[in-house]
Amino acid sequence: MINMKKSTFTFLAAFALAPAVMAQDFQPRMGEPLRGLSAAQYQRFADGLVEYDTILTVSDGLGPIFNDNSCGTCHASPVSGGSGTKLVTRFGKAATGLLPFDGLASLGGTLKQEQAIDPAVAEIVPAIADVVINRITPSTYGTGLLESIDDNDILALAATPLDPNVSGMVRMTQPFEGGPMRASKMGWKGGVATVLTFSADASLNEMGLTNRFVGLENAPNGDMALLAAWDSVPDPEDFPDPITGLERIDRQTDFQIFTAQPPQTPRSGMSGEVVFSSIGCAACHVDTEYITGANAEANLSGRSIKPYSDFLLHDMGALGDGISDGLATEQEMMTRTLWGMGQRESFLHDGRITGVPFDQLVNLTIQEHDGEAAFSRTNYNFLSVADKDALKNFLLSLGRAEGDWDNNNRVDEFDWFFLESLVTGPSAGTVTPDADGALVDFDQDGDVDMADLALFQQAYTF
Repeated sequence: MINMKKSTFTFLAAFALAPAVMAQDFQPRMGEPLRGLSAAQYQRFADGLVEYDTILTVSDGLGPIFNDNSCGTCHASPVSGGSGTKLVTRFGKAATGLLPFDGLASLGGTLKQEQAIDPAVAEIVPAIADVVINRITPSTYGTGLLESIDDNDILALAATPLDPNVSGMVRMTQPFEGGPMRASKMGWKGGVATVLTFSADASLNEMGLTNRFVGLENAPNGDMALLAAWDSVPDPEDFPDPITGLERIDRQTDFQIFTAQPPQTPRSGMSGEVVFSSIGCAACHVDTEYITGANAEANLSGRSIKPYSDFLLHDMGALGDGISDGLATEQEMMTRTLWGMGQRESFLHDGRITGVPFDQLVNLTIQEHDGEAAFSRTNYNFLSVADKDALKNFLLSLGRAEGDWDNNNRVDEFDWFFLESLVTGPSAGTVTPDADGALVDFDQDGDVDMADLALFQQAYTF
């Protein structure tokens, strides 16, 4: 049994001796704000989080058909803004002969809203639909930084692939707020380039909240008479707050753009990243760093980020979802970011890989990769057990906070109980990136000393 009282005593004693000044800070945990925000930006982040978690009612404009009643009820893991395991349904009629894929727009396609304000308006999957798939909720952490990636960096990856086995394509899209076409950086098949566009689109399609960009309500299975009978709130249902002038979608956007990217511990990477690159994963999940470009929020510019995505559409063969979406064909999907995946519970666009330990999540997910990713899957299957284990540990580091032994997005006394024995004192080179001690080697100088313990104290989650 763990002696938590003894652990606490040692924990506090060690920190009483720790230096007060550190050369660096610990990485923000999932759902926390970016470092360096002004007081005004932090207030916008905090107000945005409140909005993100606000439960809408029918009088607010919820419905008449919707998937859930707040952003945070779907984007919930490990905290608000994260991924989720809730499933939504996409449908359509498959291409036959010379007839292309039909999204059945006249019948409410391609998204079936799973809930309704009354059974009378509940949607069904039309009988004519022969493509029916699930989609899970992606994370929104760090999306302000993703929006800030220079489009030229993505265009360059499309023009000069990192591996001859892949040939990705940029999906350019028009932001709702206007301006030039931008490279897509969000969405399972791309199609979304800015966080404000995402907020407006999701507010309508997931909650039924019309706004200044999308002012026409979704009709239940395309039935305009039902919509007229059950939609009692005038459009647009989102409107400016009389004090700040911001709408709900603006506050949702503020929360998302000011959330930090998920942590990666250790920051310098692990030996498994070499394995990751050697088998071809990095051909699409690129492991190079982006330096964010110009952004209206100046302190989102010039930041180094490593989301592990080329943001290109790739032919995924049998892993495609069968849905055509704009430029994206039935087999094409946009490369997902991998940052934060160590905290996820379900993998792939439909969440089919779930309910097993992390090493099995990784293995089963890779086995489903097809099309342009088939070569990487083959290479993975020839890896030694040791290399597969190293790869798993690297992927688990994506989203893991420093000092978080049990990987629950918290740093607390339980973590200290296990990490206490890893303190080396000033002994550079004794802690490698693959060692357990790397979890608490905050400054990555190869040891766990008082400087690291001081940062652990700062990161401690009460």
